[in-house]
Amino acid sequence: MGRNSWFHFGVSAVALAAEQVALAVGRQADDTYAVVTRGLTKRFGKRLAVDGLDLLIPAGSISGFVGQNGAGKTTTIRMLLGLIRPSAGTGTVLGYPLGHAREYLARVGALIEGPTFYPTLSGRENLAVLARLGGIANRRVDEVLERVGLGPRALDPFRTYSLGMRQRLGIGAALLPNPELLVLDEPTNGLDPHGIAEIRAMLRSFADEGMTVFVSSHLLAEIQQICEHLVVIDAGRLLFQGGVAELLEARAPELIVRTENEAHATRLLELVQSTGRVAHILAGQTGTTLEIAADCSWAGDLNRLAMAEGITLVHLSERRSTLEEAFFEITGGCARAGTS
Repeated sequence: MGRNSWFHFGVSAVALAAEQVALAVGRQADDTYAVVTRGLTKRFGKRLAVDGLDLLIPAGSISGFVGQNGAGKTTTIRMLLGLIRPSAGTGTVLGYPLGHAREYLARVGALIEGPTFYPTLSGRENLAVLARLGGIANRRVDEVLERVGLGPRALDPFRTYSLGMRQRLGIGAALLPNPELLVLDEPTNGLDPHGIAEIRAMLRSFADEGMTVFVSSHLLAEIQQICEHLVVIDAGRLLFQGGVAELLEARAPELIVRTENEAHATRLLELVQSTGRVAHILAGQTGTTLEIAADCSWAGDLNRLAMAEGITLVHLSERRSTLEEAFFEITGGCARAGTS
């Protein structure tokens, strides 16, 4: 799918989301969505950080929130949590209107911009301090420590914790109120693959129990693995909102084919194009690898086409779009459209 097609797909998805938002706003008793916003906007002086954002975050889902640095993700999260006031717009969190954060914050857990704890206190003592400040029963501390896998290290000073353990303790702090909505800003930032896998499994278990998880991240491969719903923003504007599968399926799969030599690749390219298929030889692949706009159902025809010309295929596979590719297609297409 070309970049212009991607742009129009993104626009259509945003328009559909806006219609759904219009229906959802005001239905405070509707538990279909954990978060709904309409026209959410934030200005800092002359700078427009968030621009008319319409969100629909399904209840019980793991929703990814992605965008480049400075796209407005953290500002949006801060507005949802009542940390800063919107310049314009309306919405609800867990059925309660924005601007009435006291009504819903007791049911929301959040980890924003990394956990901060007392270095000399143990993990348990740090959570006990937060529980006391929040009026939460002390027994909840031990439940949370076990839940995030820190039970065996609960009495060790925070300063001895690895980065992964610190992130887990931060998530534990967010879990103290036993929230219905968990908001996490870059929860896997700086973690090694093992730590990322641990956090991924943890978040999946939360959603399996009915919790809504809204996770901001720049690690698109991770978002693709754990999220079923996705919000993409750029320069504070909504570019896409919907299912991750929906976004990936909108980009057609491709066949990747490699021949024995460049001459065969050039001839095969001519044959494929003569059938009306879009194809090209990939740069930087010694001139022997083709990318063809087709799925695996056309692989047999391609094989027969090559055999009839005496062309040997040394590699043939189907490649499907990744979330990272889709993200750059959408943001790139929108940027160009805005400058035309």
